[in-house]
Amino acid sequence: MRRWFDRSFSFEHLREADFPFVVERLRGTPARVEDKVRELPRELLTRRDGESWSIQEHLGHLLDLDALHDGRLDDYREGASVLREADLQNRKTYEARHNERPLAELLDAFRRERGRFVGRLEAWEPRLLTANALHPRLQQPMRVVDMLWFCAEHDDHHLAWMTELARRA
Repeated sequence: MRRWFDRSFSFEHLREADFPFVVERLRGTPARVEDKVRELPRELLTRRDGESWSIQEHLGHLLDLDALHDGRLDDYREGASVLREADLQNRKTYEARHNERPLAELLDAFRRERGRFVGRLEAWEPRLLTANALHPRLQQPMRVVDMLWFCAEHDDHHLAWMTELARRA
């Protein structure tokens, strides 16, 4: 499978009117994750493929990144010209020891944090939909709807990896 950093993104297909559809996609990720992992045994959930993350670490990574997404909403609200940078080494995920946590705890935390994030989006002021800022890694401008679509693509990337890891077992 292709690495996340090897992907490129184009946002010309998106319109501000797509905002509710992208929000709905983000809202559904916790349920999709739960469907994917609920019947898997712990040894499969925490099995690493070499240095690659386990299924549970992929889930933890999605939880870890919701703070970045939330912060980027603050960037748009404050009129920043450049969005805050992600930690490209993913230190938070590596240091979190997600494999040692109970699955139910991770699922609950992800559902709670994603719900909070989606709640912010539901209250988003329509005038801020046109806010625009440069994505620091991609070096391209992103509107709010673009950033959210990027987040949804990132969710799907990790969901696909979870599926692949389960399939390999």
